[in-house]
Amino acid sequence: MFKTTKSIDESCLICYNNYKSNTRGGKFVVVLENIVSSVNSFLWDFFLLFALVGTGVWFTIKTKGVQVRYFTKGFKQVFGNIKLSGDKAGKDGMSSFQALATAIAAQVGTGNLAGAATAIATGGMGAIFWMWVSAFFGMATNFVEASLAQKYKTVGDDGTVTGGPVYYIRAAYKGAFGKVLAALFAVFIVLALGFIGNMVQSNSIGDAFHTAFGINPLIIGVIVAALAFFIFLGGVGSIASVTEKIVPIMAAFYLLGGIVVIIMNIGNLPGAIADIFVNAFKPASMFGGAVGTSVQLAIRYGVARGLFSNEAGMGSTPHSHALAKVNHPCEQGCTALMGVFIDTFIVLTMTALVIGTSGILEGSEQMSGITLTQAAFDSGLGALGAPFIAICMFFFAFSTIVGWYFFGEQNIRYLFGSKAVKPYAIIVCACIICGCALKVDLVWAMADMFNGLMVIPNLLGLLPLTKVFLELMSDFEKQPAKAK
Repeated sequence: MFKTTKSIDESCLICYNNYKSNTRGGKFVVVLENIVSSVNSFLWDFFLLFALVGTGVWFTIKTKGVQVRYFTKGFKQVFGNIKLSGDKAGKDGMSSFQALATAIAAQVGTGNLAGAATAIATGGMGAIFWMWVSAFFGMATNFVEASLAQKYKTVGDDGTVTGGPVYYIRAAYKGAFGKVLAALFAVFIVLALGFIGNMVQSNSIGDAFHTAFGINPLIIGVIVAALAFFIFLGGVGSIASVTEKIVPIMAAFYLLGGIVVIIMNIGNLPGAIADIFVNAFKPASMFGGAVGTSVQLAIRYGVARGLFSNEAGMGSTPHSHALAKVNHPCEQGCTALMGVFIDTFIVLTMTALVIGTSGILEGSEQMSGITLTQAAFDSGLGALGAPFIAICMFFFAFSTIVGWYFFGEQNIRYLFGSKAVKPYAIIVCACIICGCALKVDLVWAMADMFNGLMVIPNLLGLLPLTKVFLELMSDFEKQPAKAK
């Protein structure tokens, strides 16, 4: 029976490929795949590797290691102010923790589950090391992003406080160039997160539930879209209320499950940790020797999936940090850097260690993305592994959908005003449904492309404001009560 099923599957695949090659729609898909692949090759194999890490190194040097110097302060601000029901957010903004929760809701999603697995499957365990490297320097970048977003936040046409990279880009470049660059960023982020990005999130949810429970992904897409639309209609108050509750609970639930799996496979833990460091610097053989990984692939997929996960330098999380009610812009910068730390060094690392200790990398050349993560959890949780990850994926990805919608909404307001918010919400929900039916490789590739494109105007806005930021930070450090 297994051979018969396999034969049928192979026949269907051949038929699909023939159909794709001989139909107008299929040819369009092929052309689109080629274009996206070419753009990603330039962005992620060369340009952004240097741009993202280089920017992080630059701000690390200029701030004298802000991610180290203010780590303790950020830690105290975050973990000393966790509230599942804080002050109600509104047009005047939200609390510092709500802003961080919204940022983490966006950061902790498929990048931590499916994305980490994709990086490992393609770049080996060494990709995780490069995720850490990019995240360490990204913490400095995120500090600067949040602080400048605070400094340049403004009030929209409906009296709602709004902010984000478009405003510090306009501050960095006066005249037409600044307007064009800000508009490009706004368009890229709406496409990258609001539309394509949320298709990625729903795709992963649909795939996870199909694997675990055999449910049609389209049904899941409709349910997720309906729940999301209800929250979208509630505005910033509803979004902040949802994220501050769901983020701490979902993170604790996932970490507990991961610890259980690692304990079940504790004998493999030293080897998994060693693989991360060894394979980061030398070629490795995976999947029983069937696939060879290189240092280049480890770096490429480590940085790419790291960006998709923690979003440092992308220009997304500053939208929520801009709305935080704080006494000084750099105060929220301290909080923001903890978002990158939690996302990458805690949650993503847990995924990597679960996969690395599970022993499933050998002979698993057919698995990638969320199916690889599910199989890893199966090794420790048995039949409960796939359902556990499906539930985690739902909450992780759903919270990301909410966060990314909010980031896109801020830019829709910038481009078209508050009247365009409801049409935007409807389009996002349509993308959520469509995402469940698309080919996952193409969805991820398009997400990578638009993520990369939005990085460019964001970094072009940040770097010229280095002097402005350093003056802002100097003012912060002259106030002992705030800087301690």
